[in-house]
Amino acid sequence: MKENLQAARAQVTQDIGGFDDRRLIKLELDARLDPAALQRIAPELEVISQEDKTIVLAFFTEAALAAFEAKLTTLAEGGSPTYRNVLYALKGFDRWTEDDRMGWALRQEGWPADSPFALDVELWPVPRATERDQSWQAFEVWLRERHIEKLDSVKQAGLVLYRVKVDRTQAEALLRHRDARTVDLPPRHGLEITFLQTDVQNLPPVPPPSANAPGVVVLDSGLATGHPLLAPAVGDAQSFLPGLGPEDQHGHGTHVAGIALYGDVERELRSGRFVPVLRLFSGRVLDVQNANDTGFIENHVDAAVREFRLQYGCRVFNLSYGDLRKPYSGGHVRGLAVTLDTLARELGVLFVVPTGNFAGAGAEPRDWRHEYPDYLLRREAALLDPASALNVLTVGSLARWDATFNSQLYRDDPAEQPIARRDQPSPFTRSGPSVGGAIKPELVAHGGNWAVNVRTANHWTVRQGLGELSACKDFAVGRLLAEESGTSFAAPHIAHLAARILVEHPQADHNLLRALLVGHARWPDACEALLADRDHRLRLCGYGQVEEAALTRSDEQEVTVIAGDAIPDRRHHFYEIPVPGDFYEGRRRTREISVALAHTPAVRTTRVAYRSCRIEFRVVAAPNLLHVAQMFNAATADYAYQRIPELLGARLGPRARGQGTVQADGWTVRQPSAQRREQRLFVVVTRVDQPWGADLTLTEEPYALAVVLRDRENAEAKLYTQIQARLRARIQPRVRA
Repeated sequence: MKENLQAARAQVTQDIGGFDDRRLIKLELDARLDPAALQRIAPELEVISQEDKTIVLAFFTEAALAAFEAKLTTLAEGGSPTYRNVLYALKGFDRWTEDDRMGWALRQEGWPADSPFALDVELWPVPRATERDQSWQAFEVWLRERHIEKLDSVKQAGLVLYRVKVDRTQAEALLRHRDARTVDLPPRHGLEITFLQTDVQNLPPVPPPSANAPGVVVLDSGLATGHPLLAPAVGDAQSFLPGLGPEDQHGHGTHVAGIALYGDVERELRSGRFVPVLRLFSGRVLDVQNANDTGFIENHVDAAVREFRLQYGCRVFNLSYGDLRKPYSGGHVRGLAVTLDTLARELGVLFVVPTGNFAGAGAEPRDWRHEYPDYLLRREAALLDPASALNVLTVGSLARWDATFNSQLYRDDPAEQPIARRDQPSPFTRSGPSVGGAIKPELVAHGGNWAVNVRTANHWTVRQGLGELSACKDFAVGRLLAEESGTSFAAPHIAHLAARILVEHPQADHNLLRALLVGHARWPDACEALLADRDHRLRLCGYGQVEEAALTRSDEQEVTVIAGDAIPDRRHHFYEIPVPGDFYEGRRRTREISVALAHTPAVRTTRVAYRSCRIEFRVVAAPNLLHVAQMFNAATADYAYQRIPELLGARLGPRARGQGTVQADGWTVRQPSAQRREQRLFVVVTRVDQPWGADLTLTEEPYALAVVLRDRENAEAKLYTQIQARLRARIQPRVRA
């Protein structure tokens, strides 16, 4: 450890600038140590920041460095220095490097091509007022000496932030400045304010969808049925609240409905025309306060779902609702979640619900920006009922925009700083898992963002250009569109995609819809970069964001093969993945195989296991089907089944994915070995019932399976043609027989 300190002491000489001659040292500690205890070793040391549970930044005088070195020397020689517990808690010393200072956007996007360019520089928040003044005064002198233009600044007790204009050389110098905490690109992704001023007269008439178009049902605060972008697609709007009509007095339902009908409303607006391919239905289950105090919402939802399912054949229902009084704290699933799980099985419908919003009530972060995203993983940010339901799709939210309207109007002012950057989890989304560790949310979609106005301390700005664009209930007074942020507006993106699948595949059941959606999902790059811990990524992002390119139709570079069947208890079904020989040929490149399975078991809320049966899959490599069947059929005991090796390289593995009723996993192949080229791949589906579920389960429980093969980096790929030929070759002998 002494040598480690000496190395760090030499490395920090690379730092430049600073309002005094102290050294900035990064210390790695045991998470249980209070950073203040470091001053017992050297009172001259000043802790300036705890960047996470184990990383602390401190200013060291020469005397402080000497004190640490002396005690570490005594310890290394077998002595017993005072405060040994502090020394034992030290894991290492290091320099706060250029990479440490580089902000997320700069790390992801790299240096701008145009020069000069703007950067946001945050200085260390030194605690004493006199030092704080010295810090920013010295920094401004340094900027002038380097001929760096200061555009604007924010100077507060807990935050000193500069927006500067630099060239590449000046920017690299900033990354070495001792007093720079972070250096990042300003927010740049913003919703155009002119979109909110759209005049319907400038748009062509909206045609109605076809008479047999699939329906998407929005269970919410009602619907503005006369809205010019929605009216041609409205099939029916009813109220299921006693004494209230179907109209939307709040606006939430109309906003959700616009996204459920069109998906990305901004994309439609940019195209210059709105052409609905779905029919839109509305069931009012929330009042003017966007709440339900007139009775049990479970009864209102039950009545609405049965009405639209039986009268119109609707199978996709969006319920953007979360009960703040019912966070999921582990254990039994209760409330509306049980109702949805039961209805999904009984009526064969798909529910899409959000995780619910975290607003910090009772557990507000002291610093939204610097505690993000950790606060989203705390117990206080757990799922809200009905998000814990297993037979539904639960959707978390991603940020689409990071530049508020003010940031776009006043480009030199750094005051409004986004909490999340583009495609990162929204700062209000909630985290799983659900019962038994089931992955929740399963999917994420754009739902909005918040930005902190750093001039007004720890407050966020809402409705400042960071929300999702959609229909506004106040269209009659000229507000055709509005923007709102919340997980409520992430969920209808998925409901829209589910209904779009029915346009191409009208016979798809609710299980296949879920399997296709999660099978085509992947983690956004921004989420992978932000959440290095896979378990944290699963809790916030689930299986990821749906890629729409080949969701409804396969092409030569991406093919989806589907299957549906029903399986008895303690049985296996075997499927060979039709991998073409060319899939493994050619240069080193990324090839992907994804497998997804969904089923809808009966549930019982009085049981810890909750679901009456478990259907899961394994992907295995074997020389032939007989070998696979013998291997699985011989594994009659659970421990023997669990020991069967799955294909190496799974993104998640059976344990992580197997607790939910929709499961997915993926394998990436870049340079296949000779052994891999010779292997045949099989998906094995297995059902195991709970002993108490005998009176609830069917003799044969239905499920859906989707397998996706991708070869996107191969322009010459002919996956669709080759797989189609292989499948036809298998079918023809059966037809002749």
